[in-house]
Amino acid sequence: MANINRLKVVLVEQGKTGKWLSEQLGKSNCTVSKWCSNTVQPDLVTLDKIARLLDVDVKDLLNTTTKE
Repeated sequence: MANINRLKVVLVEQGKTGKWLSEQLGKSNCTVSKWCSNTVQPDLVTLDKIARLLDVDVKDLLNTTTKE
């Protein structure tokens, strides 16, 4: 699976954990772990909430795509 989001990287950069994020969002640790490992992706509304919690632009949570 492609690394679509940079959530794990941004959490590490800010010294925050997946557990912290799961508590802030009211989601399970398992769900956040799947987002961080790019197994599944958060929906756009949740991605916006994550960006606000981490005080970053939503674009900072996404890997850019390149056209081949």
